[in-house]
Amino acid sequence: MSIDENTLGVPRHRRAARGLPTSSTGARSLRQAQQAGATLGTGYLGMGAAAVTALQAIYGLIFFLVHLSAYPVAAPAIVAWLIYLAVFIGVVTLVAIQGERLTGTVMIVVCAALAVVVVLDFVAIWPLHNVGAYATASISVGFGLLPLITLRPARELVIATSVLFVMFVVAVILTTPITPKTFPQQVSMIGLAILPATIAIFAVQGFRRMIQIELDRVLVQSNVSQPRFAVGMLASDELARLDLAAEKLLDGVATGDVPLPLEPQVASTAASLATELRLHLIEGRRETWLYHAVTESEYLGRAVKLADPSSLAGLLTPEQRDGLLQAVWLLLGDRRTRAAGVSVTLTLGPVVQSNSIASMAGRTVEVPIDVTTTGIRRNRVTPATWSALQRVGDYSTSSQDGSLRLAIRCSVENPADS
Repeated sequence: MSIDENTLGVPRHRRAARGLPTSSTGARSLRQAQQAGATLGTGYLGMGAAAVTALQAIYGLIFFLVHLSAYPVAAPAIVAWLIYLAVFIGVVTLVAIQGERLTGTVMIVVCAALAVVVVLDFVAIWPLHNVGAYATASISVGFGLLPLITLRPARELVIATSVLFVMFVVAVILTTPITPKTFPQQVSMIGLAILPATIAIFAVQGFRRMIQIELDRVLVQSNVSQPRFAVGMLASDELARLDLAAEKLLDGVATGDVPLPLEPQVASTAASLATELRLHLIEGRRETWLYHAVTESEYLGRAVKLADPSSLAGLLTPEQRDGLLQAVWLLLGDRRTRAAGVSVTLTLGPVVQSNSIASMAGRTVEVPIDVTTTGIRRNRVTPATWSALQRVGDYSTSSQDGSLRLAIRCSVENPADS
């Protein structure tokens, strides 16, 4: 039996370290959001960046032509501009033809060409001994990195921007006398070349992080409307695979392609399919929407622990489920603001009787939900979190080891009356 087969000898899905299986629909959606060339809105950012780059190139080219007479030898600067314009037009054309993808080889060629542009521009202005006053094509290179930010990983752009910064600093030190008059000009020039790409890198990374979190939340939110016991996205993918395999087997028997009686290998496969289907049916009677929301989330699965031995989460109404899920999300915060060691533990049950008339009449029961946190102080909880908790039920707060602890009393319909 290979490592990619379960104990029944049936191929199994390769599962990620946390969250969804790598072959599931949800995992594919999250991977798409994480890709450098993902089209979840970053394409529009790339178009805007290309427009800004084009406008700056026009300004820089006009500035160069106006001061062309000041260059002792203008040929290197002219060649630099021709190379830069060719690279910019080439990248735009390539993206328009192939889509929002830029291979590593093309990225290396583009960066090498841009480095040549910077060197040629510095060679042209070297005799002028004032990089800040006459640099043109080299400054445009910094803006030329903007469209690449949505096409390549951030680390590559950080490296390219850092190399450009070092080249400018070295050129200024070697060619320009630093005086109170020239120093501000050099700093402004370096900032103009470096800051746009640097700010854009952080902005795009923040946008991608927001998309990933919101996409994960949408996938998790789909569990709210499920029945008390249900299968999640992992089981859905598994059931789809088993259904296809069973359909092929039965179709083969019906058409005569699979002769009867079944051969031992085919019979073993059929028995494995039947066993796995029974296992999924059994699992479907134990796992609730909250279990799937936590275990299948790339975000919640890292910081939330669930203890619900009686599967009481399935008794909550959709409004209560939505409030509980939203409260957990807000308690954790996003990845950027979440401190190390922050976690939430949800403990549901056992069922108790409340003092309400409906409870004493047996129409409702009370499900206690104990929320224990680590690294979350009460004064850091947002008002939206309290509003979400009110939709779940009555709650009381306390502190345990400096962290917030919540005791929620959730009134639900008595399952015995259902």
